[in-house]
Amino acid sequence: MTTSRAVLRATRAFGSPRIASRSFSVASRMMAEGDTGAPRSGGAASSDAFTKRESASEEMFIRDQERQKLASLRAKIGEHKKHLEELEKHVDDLSKEQGGEQN
Repeated sequence: MTTSRAVLRATRAFGSPRIASRSFSVASRMMAEGDTGAPRSGGAASSDAFTKRESASEEMFIRDQERQKLASLRAKIGEHKKHLEELEKHVDDLSKEQGGEQN
């Protein structure tokens, strides 16, 4: 039983005047992320200045994110190369100590 029906029955039982029995929704409209409510399907709407500026801004943001990712990957590659060189030097030192190489 919904709350509005319970209130309606309670008011009828006690003889108070009848209040509007129309139900109403308290839930807000749900929209997907990024929806603004205005369709931009194509045609003249797709070539306006705001749409061009928005797409350019998005592309610039994506390029900046990719640049940052590439820089961090290059830094990691450099760190790994340095670590590999240290490991190779350590292996060479160990093999010289054990007499593996006759230099």
